[in-house]
Amino acid sequence: MNHQLLWVLALLLAAVTLFVLNKPRMDVVALLVLVALPLIGVLDIQQSLAGFSDPSVVLIAALFVIGDGLVRTGIAYRLGDWLVARAGSSETRLLVLLMLAAAGLGSVMSSTGVVAIFIPVALGVAARLKIAPARLMMPLAFAGLISGMLSLVATAPNLVVHSELRRAGLEGFGFFSLTPVGLAVLALGVVYMLLTRHWLTPRGNDDSAAVPRLTLADLATAYQLNERERRLKVRADSPLVQQALNELELRKQYGINVIAVERQRRFRTLLLMATGNTLLEPGDVLLVDLASPAIGLLGAYQELGLEPLPLPASYYSLHAHQLGLAEVALPPESKLPGKTIQELGFRSRHKLNVVGLRRDGRALEGVLVDEKLKASDMLLVAGEWKCIHQLQGQGRDFLVLSLPAEVDEVAPTARKAPYALLSLAVMIVLMVSGLVPNVMAALIGCLLMGAFRCIDLDSAYRAIHWPTLILIVGMLPFAHALQQTGGIDLAVKGLVAVLGNAGPYAMLASLFIVTALIGLFISNTATAVLMAPVAIATAQQLGMSPYPFAMIVALAASAAFMTPISSPVNTLVVGPGQYRFGDFVKVGVPFTILVMIVSVFLVPLVFPL
Repeated sequence: MNHQLLWVLALLLAAVTLFVLNKPRMDVVALLVLVALPLIGVLDIQQSLAGFSDPSVVLIAALFVIGDGLVRTGIAYRLGDWLVARAGSSETRLLVLLMLAAAGLGSVMSSTGVVAIFIPVALGVAARLKIAPARLMMPLAFAGLISGMLSLVATAPNLVVHSELRRAGLEGFGFFSLTPVGLAVLALGVVYMLLTRHWLTPRGNDDSAAVPRLTLADLATAYQLNERERRLKVRADSPLVQQALNELELRKQYGINVIAVERQRRFRTLLLMATGNTLLEPGDVLLVDLASPAIGLLGAYQELGLEPLPLPASYYSLHAHQLGLAEVALPPESKLPGKTIQELGFRSRHKLNVVGLRRDGRALEGVLVDEKLKASDMLLVAGEWKCIHQLQGQGRDFLVLSLPAEVDEVAPTARKAPYALLSLAVMIVLMVSGLVPNVMAALIGCLLMGAFRCIDLDSAYRAIHWPTLILIVGMLPFAHALQQTGGIDLAVKGLVAVLGNAGPYAMLASLFIVTALIGLFISNTATAVLMAPVAIATAQQLGMSPYPFAMIVALAASAAFMTPISSPVNTLVVGPGQYRFGDFVKVGVPFTILVMIVSVFLVPLVFPL
């Protein structure tokens, strides 16, 4: 063993130790490695910084942007809404759909982001069905991890292994190379969690837990909006057609306050916020707030040519990604007390509708436009979320109180959802067909997202998780250093000497175990960087195909089921599920063993030895 290899191994041990201690941060450790390798004379500057030009790094950055585009256009949250609708009252159906949805979405975007999206969805459904959140949070986390086994671009370790194959002069994995094994693991995971969910018991009431935020439903109930909401269709013979709302004075004459308009366009329904200049068209569906629930009995509908439509749920809930509610108080320095709501001109000035007024803790009824405000009054306003956020800046006259929980799910570019799906489809088709390299396909997808205004440049840069990229860039030189100093050859000879006569299946199992165990202490991306060259060199030493060996490493890198700190996905659900460290050990260790058995059996069928 030469002295340079000793330096590299010492540096690797130091890096792993710092990773385990998490002091300093992992990306800082990676930067220290970048500096240390040239200083000890193992690599030159160009070799040490080569990771910044690695196609896999650029590809991962592009996928962060694509994933954020899916969130900003509301596609991710609509999937959550679908889950709520389909689950009904069945815990079993909920768990199955939750895992399938999280795994499916995670196959094309960050699993951490997917789990973060589904946590509030799952908590809400659990509360409605009176299910302990602990019975859903870990299945959600496991589905997020399994999503990394479903496609090439699902997680960074897959791309690292793919890049190592290309660096070795071999053809990389295809987009769906991992999918057959990943689908089998997903099916296994669903069945396993259905059988073991009873192990996940709640910890009892936590008095220290934060008070949950108000929801749109809470605000609607507090201001008695539920009985006043209506959906009214504008008939072709209606006198309202081609009339502007400010000319009709529906609120003053009939007590009908138009909040928004649903308008059909080709393949989708547009939601238009009502303003004074909004012109009504035949077939428009008006979302209105009535001054009194009895207005529909007074003949106003017939006179105005309006047809009542069923309203299965509050339209604030149905359009929560675009239509919001917020409670507004009047600060002491406000000049508004003494003025009427009509005089405030909320609709013309702020593009918001006042739908409720609460005084002395009681919601007032009737037509409110002529009601003079008092200093202690609370207003409930409705409109687009962006307009509500703009009102927050009017601190002199208005004080927007804590926004409802749904504001976290707002899709700022919801109307661009079809274009986001088109951009995603183009990227996947280009990757699957092989017409261009994967990194080019991802960059084309990003450019399409930008061209269609699904995401802007500032949001794109914010979407990239730079610590992950720096971690990969900093760890990639370790693979080069170990190869140049003979460390890879030493590891391969050790594996072959111990297990060479045991057969290829034993070797695959050993690689899986080693990769999974290393992943307990350092990130799965760093683990893949270290283990991929070992796996490929081991296969070549044994005279076998390197593909099954490389795939085992990719699968094992995603099998971070055993501890709550082995993946950010697991860490996210610890709080909502009120888990202990032992919960992950109890459920995760047996599942990891099952995943290893399935992987070792199926991988050689997909890629023959």
